[in-house]
Amino acid sequence: MNIAFAYSKLYCILILILSALQTNPQQLDAFIFTDERVPVTPKEFYIKDVIDERTNKSAIASLLPAGPNAKPYAVDIKGGALPGIKQFINTNLPKNKELRPLIIGLKKIGIKETALPNNLVEGRVVLTFSFYLDKGDDDKIHLADYSGTAIYNRDAAQTQNIGPTLQRVLVNGLVYINTWMNQQAETNIKLAHGVKITFSDYEEKPEGDSIYYSVKRPLTWADFQSKIPTSQYSAEVFPTIGYDLHAEIVKGIVNLHLTVKTCLPKSACWAKDDSRSDYTLNHEQRHFDIVKIVSEHFKQKLAAGELTVDNYEGTVNMEYLDTYREMNIIQKQYDDETRHGTETAEQGGWNLRIDKELKALGIK
Repeated sequence: MNIAFAYSKLYCILILILSALQTNPQQLDAFIFTDERVPVTPKEFYIKDVIDERTNKSAIASLLPAGPNAKPYAVDIKGGALPGIKQFINTNLPKNKELRPLIIGLKKIGIKETALPNNLVEGRVVLTFSFYLDKGDDDKIHLADYSGTAIYNRDAAQTQNIGPTLQRVLVNGLVYINTWMNQQAETNIKLAHGVKITFSDYEEKPEGDSIYYSVKRPLTWADFQSKIPTSQYSAEVFPTIGYDLHAEIVKGIVNLHLTVKTCLPKSACWAKDDSRSDYTLNHEQRHFDIVKIVSEHFKQKLAAGELTVDNYEGTVNMEYLDTYREMNIIQKQYDDETRHGTETAEQGGWNLRIDKELKALGIK
């Protein structure tokens, strides 16, 4: 009697265990990436790191099991999404550290399933990456984004095609950034690896109000077109310097073309009628010559300096401001020492000094 009771009890336990197993058939413990050589060999980059930028860092999937009363269950990549993706990339994507270092930002990864009739399930895989160029010192530049999706259908009792679908979307993301880098490497300023600068002097034809400096175009009294103000001086001109900057990316190099504008507006020049002599005109011409000299110094500083892809505009602007200050300082010194041209000996000394520098610069 006791033996029969024991067998009966054991039978009931086995039935309960089998029933429990049947309510959760084919449930996954975790997604495991399999080694699969990514079908590209990057020539422009390598993946330096993968960072987790997700707002939701819970398990990536909620899967639907078989059975009418079964509840969805959470599944993640083995070891976690970030470590799993890192390991797959490090193992299966070639890494040449002489190339540009990229960082992948994991923005979103998830699998959402929907029940269909006849015990079928439809799943949707979503993976979103952001790609950054690593500049060092925790500085990175955003390059591109990838958003990949895939849809699968499965029998509720079968889970074997979920992992491979997820892995395919991941591989597609790596293929995407390889294609993007190959297409952008030579023309995208974010990927440029050097700066080259050339110079020219602006010319305007036909001539308008502004006179742009040329040794073939000295000042004449006809250029003094402003109304004569009340002033103790005989004449006055207001030459200045400016520039236009054009950038073009050629084979990964930022080609800068800087056009220097050394100019003088006629509408701001004036001269008293009783002071229009060759001597006075020479004094005013020397003001224009000084600005030309300074504009050449501007070019020389830029040509000798180091322009970086990240901040070439800032460097050009800084040198321009320094040049503008230099122009004002020398102009004041010139007028102070010649007493606005009334000290003939000092004027003669400045004439020689200016001619000497113009000649050294190849201008005269």
